[in-house]
Amino acid sequence: MGFKEQIDITRLPEHIAIIMDGNGRWAKNQGKFRAFGHESGVLSVKDIVEGCVDIGIKYLTVYAFSTENWNRPVEEVNALMELLITTINQETETLTKNNIRLNAIGDIASLPQKCIEDLKSAMDKTANNTHCTLTLALSYSAKWEIIEAAKKLAVQVKAGKIDIDEINEAHFSAQLTTINMPDPELMIRTSGEHRISNFLLWQMAYTELYFTDTLWPDFRREDLFEAIVDYQKRERRFGKISEQLN
Repeated sequence: MGFKEQIDITRLPEHIAIIMDGNGRWAKNQGKFRAFGHESGVLSVKDIVEGCVDIGIKYLTVYAFSTENWNRPVEEVNALMELLITTINQETETLTKNNIRLNAIGDIASLPQKCIEDLKSAMDKTANNTHCTLTLALSYSAKWEIIEAAKKLAVQVKAGKIDIDEINEAHFSAQLTTINMPDPELMIRTSGEHRISNFLLWQMAYTELYFTDTLWPDFRREDLFEAIVDYQKRERRFGKISEQLN
């Protein structure tokens, strides 16, 4: 029996977040340039999105480009930006066909203008799709996001719109880029690294973490289904004890 057949459809995580790691190492193993790994990684994104749609995952967020990635060699950054533009333009029609809404979080204004324009166009064209929301974390940093949220609240306090003592988790969450989606229940990281690398730090307070040695270009929907099966075997207590849950 495959992993898909083992999944309890009634207990699916509503939101899955993925750190897509290992493109460069995969390319090196093939004797290719790092850009080849990123191009091959796009195929994994397509297959995982289709896998999510297939079983009914409502939200999928992928860590596509961090603020720290700007420090990579210029040639690699430029290749990633070109790949982003090409992929967005090629896949917009497919997203609409599969009723998938495209979303983006991060410091989008720091992206090249062409990326911003094509990204906005694709988001506008898919805005009314309802089956699944695919969110690209681009030029994203959780620390940046938290600082921006704190600034927004500070402005509201200064303007007298809210009292500082009224600020709670709900107020803070409402300032984040993920305001219109639930926190992820499952986070998957590929390539054998065991860290969350400045990704959705606030949102992943109670997220189940799943790490696999598989490099991202080799990660396919069966690997996704395996991660979900593992997730469904866990007991999510949120600070309580097992007896309280039962």
